[in-house]
Amino acid sequence: MPSPSTAGLSLGTWRRDPGTVVRRAVEVPAGDRGPQAIVAESEVPGVATDWLPHAHPMHELVWVRGGTLTCRIGNRIVTVPAGSGLWLPAGVVHGGRLTAEAELHDAFFDPQRTPVEFDGPTSITMTPLLEALLKRLAETGLDAAARARTEAVVFDVLAPAESQFALELPGDPRIDPIAEALLANPADDRGLQEWAALLGTSERTVTRAFREATGLSFAQWRQALRVHEALALLSAGVDVREVSERLGYSQPSTFIAAFRRVMKVTPGRIPKAT
Repeated sequence: MPSPSTAGLSLGTWRRDPGTVVRRAVEVPAGDRGPQAIVAESEVPGVATDWLPHAHPMHELVWVRGGTLTCRIGNRIVTVPAGSGLWLPAGVVHGGRLTAEAELHDAFFDPQRTPVEFDGPTSITMTPLLEALLKRLAETGLDAAARARTEAVVFDVLAPAESQFALELPGDPRIDPIAEALLANPADDRGLQEWAALLGTSERTVTRAFREATGLSFAQWRQALRVHEALALLSAGVDVREVSERLGYSQPSTFIAAFRRVMKVTPGRIPKAT
């Protein structure tokens, strides 16, 4: 559950695209699942979509194609670009934001029949094999023996991604207004001096608060936030120059260097919508 200090920093503070639809939850498929350990499904909402904070009684693996999903989990923001998935243990409260035209894929895992365990929400590498197996489980008419064999292979190949990229939100009233403003507009280029003056505090206090709350300096935290936004834009097919401009970088080379420092790859390596 989000702590009281972070509950106010909701996904609603993120800039929403025109026509965004707000939904309450991704529903766990209803009905008698019998011996099924995994229930898979997919949908294409067709518009930018926000899901309000909710939880499921089953583990959830969610991944997208042709766009990006951004999840808020307590005081963390996790961006799920194409090629990656996010494992959400049963009972974990989360909300999400899906870019327009993205395909949303879900697989729900019965906790009593799932031999795989992860230490909390975990980024998963969506290999072609894993994705093909889960799509097969979404088919109707699959007999019980074939389903059991497919589920067994899913459990064998399900593994964490090498890079676990999450952004910690401060949850500190001294600097929450800064986080709120940057979530709404990552291109905001106001520096420490301006923020300290606006909040009636010192640059040292702002710096110390960011370090204590997130483990990052103010500049590092803003850079990480911009990378999350860049992942969504790049996956949607926006070119590097435009992404650089939207996020307030003086030139594309500066953006590319900053992106590579955080993600260890250049923006051109991010899969784009097809």
